[in-house]
This record gives sequence, structure tokens and C-alpha cells, in this order.
Amino acid sequence: MASAAERNQPNGSSGGAPGAAQPTEVLAGSIERVTFHNAENGFCVLRIKARGHRDLVTVVGHAAEISAGEWVTVSGVWVNSREHGQQFKAAFLRSSPPTTAEGIEKYLGSGMIRGIGPIYASKLVSSFGAEVFEVIEQAPQRLREVPGIGQVRAGRIAQAWADQKVVR
Repeated sequence: MASAAERNQPNGSSGGAPGAAQPTEVLAGSIERVTFHNAENGFCVLRIKARGHRDLVTVVGHAAEISAGEWVTVSGVWVNSREHGQQFKAAFLRSSPPTTAEGIEKYLGSGMIRGIGPIYASKLVSSFGAEVFEVIEQAPQRLREVPGIGQVRAGRIAQAWADQKVVR
């Protein structure tokens, strides 16, 4: 008969008992929130809206840089932490820039790019849509078309974009 811990785990896994073979799963979804990220070692705790899951999923793993709004594909196993509850422990985590207007706005507004907060992120997406990344990178002078963005802020945004791109 299965123990209570085994019954509470997806696929009947025991939550990480030594020697227990857990099936590796793959999840994909958009990052709703970066709960924690350690820049020194890359450890991160993410809340993602994963395909096939009604509620947000907590994912723990490692990534050099990570932001809300990005799309992630993770592979790993489900674990049940006494302290934090059910989590998906990612052995592999790959992120890519968002492609939807909502994802792009969340990504830009996450604070990752200095000079762009939630309000300017919304204005930029309203003005340029999915081409906003291309505008920042290829034609930063066009940022001045957005109300409230002058020459100085446009320059800061372009520089911050270039800086974060080097890190990634």
C-alpha cells in the first residue's frame, strides 16, 4: 500500500527518496513572477503559467538571467517540499524572449531594463507592438515617438538594452 506522501505525488513518485526512479517531465509556459533569483549562482524560484495546468506552477532551477514575461521550457521532476509544498525541480531550463504583447509588456516592465517600468512598457508595446525589441536595438531614435520619452531616456534605454544583452 502506498504511503500518504506517495499518494500526494503526481505519477506516484515519492518526492525524491534516494534511489527512487522518478519520471522526467517537460513543462513549458510563461513566467508570471520571479519569486527569487540569486545572481551569484543562478538559483531561481519561478511561478509559471504552464500548459496543461490550471494553477501557477512553482519551478526551482538555475538560470544566469531570468525575467517575468519570458517563455520557459523546463525538464525535471516533481518534488514535495515540507517547507514550500509541491514544486517542479528543473534539471534543465531554457528561456526565450516573449512573443505576445502581454508577455513583452511584462518582460519590459519587470525592471530588467533601466528606464522602463510598467507604465513605459505599456506605452512602448502600444506604440510598437511585437517589433519593440527590434526598435530598441536597431532604431532607438524611434523611442522618442512615445510620449514621455526624450533623447536622454531613449539613450538610457538603448544602453540598458545593450548591457543586459551582453549578460545574456
